[in-house]
Amino acid sequence: MITQDKLLAQIPYCLNATDFPTLGAKYEGKVRDNYTKDGKRFIIVTDRLSAFDRVITLIPFKGQVLNQMAKFWFEQTKDIIGNHVIEFPDPNVVVGVECKALPVELVVRGYLTGVTSTSVWTHYKNGSREFCGNKLPDGMKRDQKFDKPILTPSTKAEHGSHDESVSREQILAHGIITAEQFDFMADSAMKLYARGVEIAAKQGIILVDTKYEFGVTPEGKIVLIDEMHTPDSSRFWFADEYEKRFAEGQDQKKIDKEYLREWLDARGFRGEGEIPVVPDEIRVETARRYIEAYELITGQTFTAEVGDVGERLAANLAKYL
Repeated sequence: MITQDKLLAQIPYCLNATDFPTLGAKYEGKVRDNYTKDGKRFIIVTDRLSAFDRVITLIPFKGQVLNQMAKFWFEQTKDIIGNHVIEFPDPNVVVGVECKALPVELVVRGYLTGVTSTSVWTHYKNGSREFCGNKLPDGMKRDQKFDKPILTPSTKAEHGSHDESVSREQILAHGIITAEQFDFMADSAMKLYARGVEIAAKQGIILVDTKYEFGVTPEGKIVLIDEMHTPDSSRFWFADEYEKRFAEGQDQKKIDKEYLREWLDARGFRGEGEIPVVPDEIRVETARRYIEAYELITGQTFTAEVGDVGERLAANLAKYL
């Protein structure tokens, strides 16, 4: 594990933004800067951290962690569904086939949990027994495992707006995608989640829930895009403490960005108003948890060097610039 001193030393060099106009047209997401040119998409994963649909702060080495974890999972799941990857020329960059993104995220949930006002647990404790078309039984407790995973689609919001959880019927009624497309994505999402659960379990980790994004290639094929099974897109718990904590009604031991989300929530911030200033010690602990997640789930050692990420990017992308 990278030392706390090294994480602190990297804070001044966190990657906040990029400016590579010769890479093509730019689209800036909450965490990723995207450039498109000549049928390729260059996705640069910054160190920005988003929560409650707002960019909160910068976390040292976060972009590298997310990109390398996505690389691991793309390689582990390419037999289930193809993906957009061409190459990874830099620890923070993936070059992929330019796809037309489908405007629906497929969220798979294995447990009744969540902390936001829109989470399945909040709906459930407030009396709702249906979520995104899924009928939920009475008598469930927070963090309880579903009999089988549920699919809770979400519409992709424009930058700065909130995603909305919806049912299959609502999506089809709006004509966003076809029934054939949705069913293919839904089947793929369930298989991807099952693979993720299987691999994570071997490492003593529970993949609680996750989201998947899909796109259509120029040839008309639906493939997996963006990222998968990272601490930004997924929730992870430690398996060895799950039963005891569940029985006692305690919070689960987490290895995802819920740590910083809960820190914000404890200070009354849930997405509206001024963002609290995040102290360096909280940023470092968040980074440590991201790196821990990578090492625990992949079984690989995370290595990174203190230094200017932007300069390294320019050098590694030189052949495209």
